[in-house]
Amino acid sequence: MAVTHPLIISASGIRGIVGHTMTPEITSRYGSAFGAFLRDRVGSGGVTGHYVLVGRDSRTSGPLLADAVAAGLCAAGVDVRMTGIAPTPTHLLAVRDDPAAIGGLIVTASHNPVEWNGLKLASADGRFVSPTDGVAIQALFEQGPTLAEWDGLGSRTDRSGVIEHHIERILGLDLVDVEAIREWGPVVALDCVHGAGAVVVPELLRRLGCRVEGIGLEPDGRFPRNPEPTPENLGELGELVRATNSPVGFAIDPDSDRLSIVDETGTPIGEDWTLAFAVEYVLGRRPGPVVTNLSSSQSIEDAAKSAGVPFYRSPVGEARVAERMAETGAVIGGEGNGGVMLPDLNLTRDAPLAAALVLSHLAARQVGPTERLGSRTRYSMVKRKAPRPAGGAEQAFSALERESGPGAEFDHADGLRIVWPEAREWIHVRASGTEPILRIIAESPDAARTEELVDWASRHVDALGTG
Repeated sequence: MAVTHPLIISASGIRGIVGHTMTPEITSRYGSAFGAFLRDRVGSGGVTGHYVLVGRDSRTSGPLLADAVAAGLCAAGVDVRMTGIAPTPTHLLAVRDDPAAIGGLIVTASHNPVEWNGLKLASADGRFVSPTDGVAIQALFEQGPTLAEWDGLGSRTDRSGVIEHHIERILGLDLVDVEAIREWGPVVALDCVHGAGAVVVPELLRRLGCRVEGIGLEPDGRFPRNPEPTPENLGELGELVRATNSPVGFAIDPDSDRLSIVDETGTPIGEDWTLAFAVEYVLGRRPGPVVTNLSSSQSIEDAAKSAGVPFYRSPVGEARVAERMAETGAVIGGEGNGGVMLPDLNLTRDAPLAAALVLSHLAARQVGPTERLGSRTRYSMVKRKAPRPAGGAEQAFSALERESGPGAEFDHADGLRIVWPEAREWIHVRASGTEPILRIIAESPDAARTEELVDWASRHVDALGTG
């Protein structure tokens, strides 16, 4: 089946523009491919009495596409249970903890702008499908899956309770210091950007003893700004922190797998500190290996080294981080974009969980993020996007390696990552899995030097053109 730009197909699903490449027809076909994959994987006997959980975020196109993907699953002979609007980690946890669920499908485009939507696929263990399985599902999507006969079609019903289940599981974790947070009782400024996090995070914070002052708490999918929780998009949250005298502000992306922090002065401290704080807190209670991806901050590695535990990096992507965490027996991990993953709950990025862990960390001293940071090294990170060269970026990679100078170390597991250990700086250039672009990310203790690194890489990428 031929599809056109910008339908983005990755290991864990698809993403595109609603009404153009993300349509009910494509959604239904992808649902049928996933259903046929599961049907063939477990056999007809395994499908009987089991089902796929289908949920969505708050985007306005969600109901239409969720109906279409449910129809596709039923057409493949798989039963469906609809879980409604909830964060992605809420849906994934529901799959993991339901022995009758053989998979999950979430209608979401995560942090992408409002005109986008997509599908994320989960296996029965509550994690995104592996890259190998993703390739097999894509092949079924392209060739057209075999559908069930009239007497073998799946059925569809609703399933409630996934939101309460997620909240209760977080509150029941030994690593969440509910007593300390309740004793502190902070005011928390919260921006859910009208996304799915609004149905979980405010209630979780209240049960933790916080007073919530929020914006964007209506889960209607009408994002008032760019929904990615990066510093340039958090001005209104900073104003709310100052107006309410909150010691901390939290920003959640639309499907609630990423959490960004605004400090007690109303200033964003950078997404990577979400994971760094969570790592510091968890390692203080349970030392063990830590895993993050190649684009995450040195601050996370510093936290692991300070605790004297093994530290590992994986290619970018939640599924790849989860695989590495499982391989190494990591006690915590995640991605530096604000995604915290705790095996005690599930090997998925989880913003509600991240909020509980960060609050546990702050509650130990009852202080805001900047005071908690103290004298720790603060890094400057710059992220830039560039058009993806038609012929690939290998020429640019080669040139960057040649010009990198003495002491440089190279990692080719995901694009090109160059590290200068003595200078405590690095740059990573890789193809995005969610947009038709290259991502250029650099970090250094010096802001001017970080800009130089990004400019240096950008010149080589721009010289290739876009074909």
